[in-house]
Amino acid sequence: MKREELIAAVKEQMPERRWLHTLGVMETSVMLAKRYGGDPVKADLAAILHDYCKYWPVQEQAKIIRENGLPQDLLEYDKELWHSHAGAFIAQSQFGIHDEEILDAIRYHTSGRERMTLLDKIVCLADYMEPGRDFPGVAFIRETAEQSLEKALVAGFDSTIRFLIEKGKRIYPLTILTRNDLIEQINN
Repeated sequence: MKREELIAAVKEQMPERRWLHTLGVMETSVMLAKRYGGDPVKADLAAILHDYCKYWPVQEQAKIIRENGLPQDLLEYDKELWHSHAGAFIAQSQFGIHDEEILDAIRYHTSGRERMTLLDKIVCLADYMEPGRDFPGVAFIRETAEQSLEKALVAGFDSTIRFLIEKGKRIYPLTILTRNDLIEQINN
């Protein structure tokens, strides 16, 4: 499928506000890829598709997870995690994306994972800091991203973890493992 067709397919899946976010993630992913030696074409493609299932009914997202061998423990945690794994599955099954690096960047853009690839880091960080994002600490994340993907991601995960704690929500264990792994990368 051509890029323009993918863009049209993604745009029709979401409200205008989320589409503007997706455009921001696309722009930011390409910028980060160029800055840190990543592949801007892969970064753009992963960014286009990163929120494809975000506005699907949660029952549909859960069904995709349950019926397709995706991590079942996701269903025990916040529904905000589900769209990334469902989206990677749909990117492969519906859009014919078979590049595991792109699929993983979609799959882990919300939770992160240990030993994130450069593309994982780029898309995850772009999702945190695209120009339309406005939350406490986002300016610090953007400033930090000028120097270090890993430090900026730690700041992003810290923000997410604080938010979840303040809301009394459970924290997906992979997010904690991701943060710890990034701290280890920074310190080595």
